[in-house]
Amino acid sequence: MNFENVLTHHLAGKRVALIGAGVSNMPLIGFIKAAGGKVTLREKKTAEELGERAEEIVALGAELICGDGYLDGLNEDVIIRSPGIRPDIPEFAAAVDGGSRLVCEMELFAANAPCPVYAVTGSDGKSTTTTILSKLLTCEGEVYLGGNIGEPLYQKTLSMTENDLAAVELSSFQLMTMNGKFRSVVITNVTPNHLNWHTDMDEYIEAKKNILRLAEAAVLNFDNDVTRKIGEELISDGKIPVTWFSLNEMKQNFGAVRVFYLDSDGNVRVREAEGCESILMNRRDILLPGKHNVANYMAAAGAAWNSTTPERIREIASSFGGVRHRLQFIAEKQGKRYYNSSIDSSPTRTAAAISALSESAPERDIVIICGGYDKNIPFEPLAEAILSCKNIKAAVLTGATRDKILSAIESSPLYQQRDVTVMLEADFTEAVKTASHLAANGQTVLLSPACASFDAFPNFEVRGERFAAIVREEL
Repeated sequence: MNFENVLTHHLAGKRVALIGAGVSNMPLIGFIKAAGGKVTLREKKTAEELGERAEEIVALGAELICGDGYLDGLNEDVIIRSPGIRPDIPEFAAAVDGGSRLVCEMELFAANAPCPVYAVTGSDGKSTTTTILSKLLTCEGEVYLGGNIGEPLYQKTLSMTENDLAAVELSSFQLMTMNGKFRSVVITNVTPNHLNWHTDMDEYIEAKKNILRLAEAAVLNFDNDVTRKIGEELISDGKIPVTWFSLNEMKQNFGAVRVFYLDSDGNVRVREAEGCESILMNRRDILLPGKHNVANYMAAAGAAWNSTTPERIREIASSFGGVRHRLQFIAEKQGKRYYNSSIDSSPTRTAAAISALSESAPERDIVIICGGYDKNIPFEPLAEAILSCKNIKAAVLTGATRDKILSAIESSPLYQQRDVTVMLEADFTEAVKTASHLAANGQTVLLSPACASFDAFPNFEVRGERFAAIVREEL
């Protein structure tokens, strides 16, 4: 039975429920229908709230159940949940007890992809690392980029071959129930995140660890306490090989088959288990600013090492300008530079953005815009990052978390030692305009929210585009 027939066998005649009308589910309607499945799309929003998307769903041949009670009578053979919906809600549990199969789109892809799949997860740096990884990988066929970045990939499986490769970014939401197989898995780091969704930090860590049982190899951050402990457990068990990466000197491999580390001269070094060592490149060869991007390159190189070359790594490092919404230069107006880093949805990401800009342009002061949706994560690390950077001139706090961030700043021991202007502005547009007013010629305005966007925007991309539009059209 060929691959197309296998998929048809799994879907033909099956009743499939898609939970949520988001970007990962919409493309599946036609794919499932073509394979002989019957599709019902269940969405919490009303038809009026969905607008034209409701008409699109029906036109694609799916039954639409929306609004209050959208999960009533849930009993389809296969239930494909949107990653943002917890897998243990009562309606899902009842359906599974009745014989339904609960999955998410990336789980279907990982279980059915005909080609090797490389995965990247972690609290910070996932999008950049996954994009770099996709560029480093070489194969006879095509390299696909997907997951939380790029596009949904399950409906592309019929056009894939065993000569292709795929690089996917995965969130803890997807990893709660993940199955499939992965050639190599990167965990960039694990710091407090999404604690409004996860029951606690332990569950968040376990979600990240869950994918490693499906991996042939692991690439882990030696500098992060959580990922180092995970790696030490893997090495002790001897189940899969571990590669470490570190921004500090590593005099030994600590049980890893390979280590990537940054030496005191700025060289990225690679040392194999048997002891042979070489210089891969210097951090000055990397176009993207900031030490965190050195770590991103080491992580991606570690995953791609057997499917790339040092020459290709150096070529990509010297030419790749980064992903949108991640320290994306928008414009320079009246001597003020504007950077969109809307993807920064945690304090550690914002700290990395601050470090990168202050390091690459130490002569330019920074006015930073922070705040957004409340994920119940601590803001003390954000306060420390803002107050400990001599380049930060002012901070404009906006969104639902503005008061929490202000409290963390004012409670910091560093607050009385720094002359940093802090202003509150509930409205996002006014926050951007206030930041621009506070910045002077030769300074930088940085959007790096340290929070998710859902208090005011559907996703970080829309938030970043709004920032860019304000800069280009209203300032």
